[in-house]
This record gives sequence, C-alpha cells and structure tokens, in this order.
Amino acid sequence: MAETTPPVYQAHYGWDRRTTAVVVLSTVFTAVLLFSDVPLYARLLGLPLFGVGGLFMAYMAMSGKVAFRVDETGVLLGGNPARYGATTAHVPWGDITGVVLWRQTAGGAHVPYVGVTRREGAPALPGDSPKARAVLGRLVPVPAGVVMTSRPVTGWRLDRDRLVATVAHFAPGIPVGDHW
Repeated sequence: MAETTPPVYQAHYGWDRRTTAVVVLSTVFTAVLLFSDVPLYARLLGLPLFGVGGLFMAYMAMSGKVAFRVDETGVLLGGNPARYGATTAHVPWGDITGVVLWRQTAGGAHVPYVGVTRREGAPALPGDSPKARAVLGRLVPVPAGVVMTSRPVTGWRLDRDRLVATVAHFAPGIPVGDHW
C-alpha cells in the first residue's frame, strides 16, 4: 500500500498580476525619467520611488521565499523578503483558534490578507506591541490581534480550497472563515 504525503499547503513569493504590473509600470516610469526631458526635481523624486520600488518588487518575486505555509506543526507566516528572518513567524496549532481571510480597502484598491486567531496568552509575534495594536485597531476591519498574525496576499497566490483542506487535515477543529 502506498503511503500518502500529508497535504502541506505552501505558497512562495513569485510573479502574480499585481507584481508584474508594478514592475512593468516602474520600468516604464524609470525609463521616461531617465531618457526624456524631465525636470531634475522630478528625477530626484521619481527615480527612487519607481526605480527602487520596481527593483524591490522584482526581488520579492524572484526570491522564491515561503510566503505562507500550513503543515503538521502549524502555520508559518512568511516575512517581508527584505527582512525575512526578522519578520517571519511560526504559530503552532496549539496557539491557533482559527484562520481568517480578510481584505483591507484603501480607495479603490483591495488587498487580501490571510491570518490566524490565537488563544489568549499565546506568545507575542514579531512586530506585536501595544502601540502597534492601538494604531491598527483604528485602521483595519478586523481585530488588531488578527492583523498582527496576518500576511498580505501580494506577490503570491492563495488557493482557498487547498488551504481549507490542509487546515482540516492537520487541525480538524480549527475553522477557516472569510471576513470579506
């Protein structure tokens, strides 16, 4: 009888529509700033914004680092590729009470997020502080504690069905809920 591999869910940073669009637009704006008769102040402001921003987005997409992972040990919240080690957090199943999918809306843009809710008294994660929670509590549509354990779904793709199946496999009592 063949042994089946547990359905680990893992997503890596890579190229998605949004990342590709940002890199392409940044390249176009950078070229315009470099090769046209643009005032010096526009170059001084635009080159760092579009040049560096585009390079960072390309770096993020090409890094291949783990953005999000669900396995038998819990949930890995991949960090910002520029500070990956300092911003990556692992949340063990014993601390998790739920998985939450939510959106942050700013103007006409919508950024999807995936996060976890945790049991009372769970250890703090990187970046979690009373000041951060106070600020975030006023800016987002979910509790500040969920924001501290969330990651934006940018630069990688979320497969909701696979996520739900993997959570059900490793933590049958943990709900996956939408907050959008």
